[in-house]
Amino acid sequence: MEKFIPFEKLSKKKQRERNAALRGSWYGLNPVTRKPENSKAYNRRKARKWSGDSMTVPFVMLSGKVSSEIHPGVRFERPS
Repeated sequence: MEKFIPFEKLSKKKQRERNAALRGSWYGLNPVTRKPENSKAYNRRKARKWSGDSMTVPFVMLSGKVSSEIHPGVRFERPS
């Protein structure tokens, strides 16, 4: 039979082992309280995502004649 040693007199390592044995498991449940994000607050991630969107393509307007070598069969002319 082991001799009884008070918890305070156990070494730190033994105290940690004993605490770990007594402590239960949450079985994959996260006990942290969560709340929804403030919809009125500025969100940097959302702003960055919008600027990196593939739909933001620069618009180029051509004026004048375009060489038929670059675009064969297409004629761009100014109205007279």
